[in-house]
Parts: sequence; C-alpha cells; structure tokens
Amino acid sequence: MTDVLLTAGTRKGLFIGRRRGGTWEITGPHCNAQAIYSVAVDTRGAVPRILVSGDSAHWGPSVFHSDDLGETWVEPRTPAVKFPKETGASLERVWQLHPAGPEAPDVVYAGTEPAALFRSEDRGESFELVRPLWEHPTRSRWVPGGGGEGLHTVLTDPRDPEAVTVAVSTAGVFRTTDGGASWAPSNKGVSAVFLPDPDPEFGQCVHKVTRDAADPDRLYLQNHWGVFRSDDSGDHWSDIGAGLPSDFGFAAVAHPHRGGTAYVFPINADADRVPAEHRCRVFRTSDAGRTWEPLSEGLPDGEHYGTVLRDALCTDDADPAGVYFGNRNGELYASADDGDSWRQLASHLPDVLCVRAVALG
Repeated sequence: MTDVLLTAGTRKGLFIGRRRGGTWEITGPHCNAQAIYSVAVDTRGAVPRILVSGDSAHWGPSVFHSDDLGETWVEPRTPAVKFPKETGASLERVWQLHPAGPEAPDVVYAGTEPAALFRSEDRGESFELVRPLWEHPTRSRWVPGGGGEGLHTVLTDPRDPEAVTVAVSTAGVFRTTDGGASWAPSNKGVSAVFLPDPDPEFGQCVHKVTRDAADPDRLYLQNHWGVFRSDDSGDHWSDIGAGLPSDFGFAAVAHPHRGGTAYVFPINADADRVPAEHRCRVFRTSDAGRTWEPLSEGLPDGEHYGTVLRDALCTDDADPAGVYFGNRNGELYASADDGDSWRQLASHLPDVLCVRAVALG
C-alpha cells in the first residue's frame, strides 16, 4: 500500500500518523498544548513541509513548520501572520493554511479571524495581508458566525494562479481572477435561511467549499443548511442536498481523482450538532450530487455523537483514495478504498479540529 502521512490537529496538539504498507503508527502530541486549527502538507519542495496554525492560551496564535515530518519544528522569531498596525485589528487565529499550485511553488495562503486573507511567498514563513479583500466595501456588514468571523476556506485554481476562491463565516464566498486586486461575492443561489432576505448577495454562512477533481469549474459547498454545487466556478449554485438525512453540516471534500465524487458528513441540525440520526456515516456522491450513498462499513453502528468539523474530513492523493475524518469524541478513522470501508486509527484524543493527509510514494 502507498506510504501515507496523516496529520490530525486537536485542541491540545498535533498527532501525526504514518502508514507504511498496511501498518499505521501515530505519534504525538507535537506542538503540545497548542490548539491546532489548520494543517497543510506542502509537497511542492524537495521535502514535504508541514505547516500548522497553533493557538496557545498563554502565547496566542502562531504558525509553525517542520521539514522533517514532525521531528523538529520552527517558529519564526517575529509573528508569521500579523495585522498591520493601521488596520486596528489583531489576530485571533489562523483558520486555514493552503499551499498554492506548482505554478507558484513558494506561495502559501492563510485565512484568519478576523476574516482576512494573507499571502506568503516563502513557503509560509512570513505573510502579507491581501488588502483589497480586507478593504472590500461589504466588509462593514459582515457578521461573525457562531464560531467567529473566520476566513476558513482557500481554493486556488489549477489552471490560473491569479484565480482564488475564499469562503468566510458569515459573509459567504468571494472570488478574485486578478491575483487579489479585486474581489466579488459569489453566492447566487446559496440560501441564508436565517436572514430576512434568504437570497442575499453576501452574508451566507458557508461552512466549506471544495473543487471537483476532473472539472475545475465544478465546486461543492456545504452551507449552514444546504449542500450546493456550482458548474461555473461559483457564478451560480444549485441545491444538491436531496437524498441526505440532513443538509446541515460542516465538512465537504472532493475525491482527488474521480470527477463528480465528493463527501460530506451530515449533522442533525444547527441546534443539535451531532451526527444525523445519531449514526456515524460519511455520505458520498458519485454523480455530482444527484444521488448520495451512506458509507459506514467498519464505523460504529450504535448511537453516536461525534461531530465532524469543517476541516476534519479529508482525502489523500493515492489511488484508490484514502479518506479520513476525526471527530469531537477524539476518534480518528481511515478508509483506504475511497470510503467503502473504514478502520479506527485512534480514540480518546482531544477534540479533533482538522485532518490532512498526503501520499508520500
């Protein structure tokens, strides 16, 4: 089997798994006592670089990196992500770390709370604020979601390094096609059931967006109520939630190779944040959201209450794909066959906040 690196950020540090053949070994916690809200594994360099955003109750937020698969860690002498003084803002946490594509080998994006986008040109060692989004004319009307005002999703377009899509809770989806010089809301068709106008230009509580493997113009979106698909890079969205036990949830991820295939983890409701019908199931579509099937072989079959957060469901880039998720019960699960069957890798971890995996060869 393919050698895989698996990272799980938790409320109290980072846990790292390695699969060699069919055997898993998990170590940690790394970055002890840090709440790890985002992890990225950048495989564009000569060696993989693990980037993590930590949040210390004593020292505050920071970004660390390791170039030896977690054996040692580097924290910059000065904060990697810092709001310029004149903005009057201070960093609460980094919600997202996203390496750009191979056409921009040193570029890494960071999404933060307060909601902002930062860009690095040195593989994540220092970042600069993307001011046009920070100064967007709609910003004064953005309202924090239940978890704060966070920019939690960054998607780069594999065809065009100037095209970037971000999602903010609760401002919705915004896109740039000119490298960040200008930004436009991209929410037409995404509902906002909690607002007087359920179809606003912005203000949707988007929880996660992911890009289809075969069609870069196709996006999948998990909303605060509603699962949606766009076939035109986000210009328009259509509801694809029919067939799910609930269309509330946080996580969404596309298959790394198979077009039309994506995964979600439904949650009962915004006021009842446990797995839909109290069952531990990932749901997969293989036809771009026309139908959904539950995936539960090997998962707990009794009453279950482990919520999966927006970045705690992921795939690797192996073939067949590995699919992984962690939950707030501190359980970590893995599938090596596109989600058809599962095994538990760990239990009794701290709350799992984010999960990322890559195939190493």
